[in-house]
Amino acid sequence: MIALFVMLRRFLRAIVAAWRSDVAFRILLALVVSLLVSGTTFFTLVEGWSVLDSFYFSVTTLTTVGFGDPAPATALGKIFTILYIFVGLSVIGGFINVLAKHTFARQRRRGGVSEEQEGKVEDKEGEDKEGAPSS
Repeated sequence: MIALFVMLRRFLRAIVAAWRSDVAFRILLALVVSLLVSGTTFFTLVEGWSVLDSFYFSVTTLTTVGFGDPAPATALGKIFTILYIFVGLSVIGGFINVLAKHTFARQRRRGGVSEEQEGKVEDKEGEDKEGAPSS
């Protein structure tokens, strides 16, 4: 149980750090929220599901969990879901990618190795013992 709280704390810190320092993250977060709101609204109105069921379906669809509990019954709902998956997977993938970059950058900083120092280490690895580039 403690590990869950530690992981949740790290996740929230990564989100706050990314929010403060990265415009792309803020845009992707806004897109994720708007996708969830639009999906929830659509499924509530078109499929007649409750708001909770619609939100649940939107989240499980975008995260590719897809438990299969609710499923669209109307043709319009099925077509929307297909488009929703293609658009949503791209946005969610980008969001997770940016969040992961911030998480790993934070871990590198805490470990005492900055991105600048890491680049210098990588440059030296490409040279042989005399300092000349290896071939």
